[in-house]
Amino acid sequence: MANSSFSALVIGGAGFIGSHLVDALVKRGCRTRVLDNLLKQSHPNGAPAWLNPEAELIHGDLRDRGAVDRALEGIEVVFHQGGIVGNGQSMFQIRNYVDINSVGTANLIESMLARRDQIRRVVVASSMVVYGDGAYVCPRDGRLRSVQRPLSRLLGGEWEPVCPACGAEVRAIPTPEDHSLAPTSTYGISKRDQEELSLVHGRANALPTIALRYLNVYGSRQALSNPYTGVAAIIATRLLHRKPPVLFEDAQQRRDFCHVSDVVEANLAAATAPEEAVYRAYNIGTGHSVTVLELSRMLARELAREDVPLSPSGEFREGDIRHCFADVSLANRLLKWEAKITFGEGISELARWASEQRPIDRTEEANAELRAKGLIRRAHLQQRPEGKL
Repeated sequence: MANSSFSALVIGGAGFIGSHLVDALVKRGCRTRVLDNLLKQSHPNGAPAWLNPEAELIHGDLRDRGAVDRALEGIEVVFHQGGIVGNGQSMFQIRNYVDINSVGTANLIESMLARRDQIRRVVVASSMVVYGDGAYVCPRDGRLRSVQRPLSRLLGGEWEPVCPACGAEVRAIPTPEDHSLAPTSTYGISKRDQEELSLVHGRANALPTIALRYLNVYGSRQALSNPYTGVAAIIATRLLHRKPPVLFEDAQQRRDFCHVSDVVEANLAAATAPEEAVYRAYNIGTGHSVTVLELSRMLARELAREDVPLSPSGEFREGDIRHCFADVSLANRLLKWEAKITFGEGISELARWASEQRPIDRTEEANAELRAKGLIRRAHLQQRPEGKL
């Protein structure tokens, strides 16, 4: 699909990634429509001020066939950014996550198949959470497709995964797309559903589909008041309130932080990629890793909150993984895409925007609920003194 201008539907287009994508599509000259249910957890005040006025908004739910049918009228390219996010909350709102993400996607697919001759490309937002833990190498057994983090080790404050064959601690390496899909949360399972439903039915019905496995996306417009959103936004909100961020385990978990502007470019690349690129899933990340502690320190510096203490909690949360960062060579090769924004540039952009916001900090309330349900537990170890990270 070579044309750069087309009629586009962005599902979830009022949200963090979706709204930036809408801006890029409008700028490109695409006739753009948004379908969004304006979920109160992310949009407590309704449609956000940043929603592009040149895009048509349909306030409707992905599970509502009538709303989806109306949204698809005359559309050539569908960007499925819709759904509910959050590993922690998904561990007790099981039906809600499956209903919105999995059933909603199935409803969308059925509606698209009814007009498949009209739709030229479908781009689906998947996630790193479909992997569960990322890829590792064992000193004895080599590259592993799965690892273990036994409860006994977590309770003892031993955070690193071990080889399922020999029990040795393993080393994280970049995760390729052929890594096992073994999600560790309801959210991860529902994202795997979204991806696999879309790719399987796209191929079976000649509906050209691409899935993008986002790593940790960050940047302006993140839902700062949503305590189940991305880790960068949660930490920024705590720091803005001059409260210590809750840093699980020892804060040495490694993540791949990809700026929202790069993710938008990946969506545009997928929309216009040649036919040989379709019916695949692609990692969308930087290929580099940063620890949660390093992220916290940089945000504290950019937000002028270096006086706020940063100490690991010694707690662990069900559904969390240890390390995951991407092998992005497939996206580089077939989508002709690569991340351009450095981590420092991206954190500065997020901090500038966040400094102008007035988010409500709901972190303690959310974590108290998870603790009450046994989904956050404390390891049996002594806390390191402050500054001894």
